Amino acid sequence: MTEGSRSDSAWTERQAAQAGGFDAIGARYDEAFPHKEGQLACIDRLLAALPPGARVLDAGAGTGLPTARRLVDAGCAVTCVDFSPTMLELARANVPGATFILGDLLELPDHPGQYEAVAAFFSLLMLPRKQIDAALRLFHRLLTPGGRLALAMVEADVDDMPIPFLGNWLRVTGYSREACRGVLEQAGFEVEWEDVLTYVPEQAAMPEVQLFALCRRVG
Repeated sequence: MTEGSRSDSAWTERQAAQAGGFDAIGARYDEAFPHKEGQLACIDRLLAALPPGARVLDAGAGTGLPTARRLVDAGCAVTCVDFSPTMLELARANVPGATFILGDLLELPDHPGQYEAVAAFFSLLMLPRKQIDAALRLFHRLLTPGGRLALAMVEADVDDMPIPFLGNWLRVTGYSREACRGVLEQAGFEVEWEDVLTYVPEQAAMPEVQLFALCRRVG
């Protein structure tokens, strides 16, 4: 077996474990995170920047709430991608007007200019930093010139660290707010708007700091 194939196998196993964690969580995710004011504010800013009927990729759509539903209700053509079959089935039920892709967002067809916007709310934090860089560059290619990226991360200086999450173990990555801005700029995005919220999720002993950004593709 080659080094490359070992790496591919390890990545497949890692992603299957991550997806399995979300399969087990299912609808409890929305129950544990009922307050999504920061996410909704970012979505509304995104919508204000988009043309009518904009094509939007919801990268890591989860249950489809609130992102995909809000975008579909506003008239956008939304494609939801998620690696968790359970989450995607919940999204199908919650947002029947969207299109759905089951799979790893890093394996999306690389068709330049396919979307006017990409939304990635708390999905990239499930990737190691190296793959986050790859995902952002993929988003840059998928967007039309001047297209928008709406992003949310959790502020933390960790890279692919295992944590307990709603009774399961998941691997997560975070950045400081300054580092997060730098990663976005290096991937070819201009940060147009930022917000920072402190939130205490259910079953969490410590508050988490949520970072929101609305960015424009440059170059």
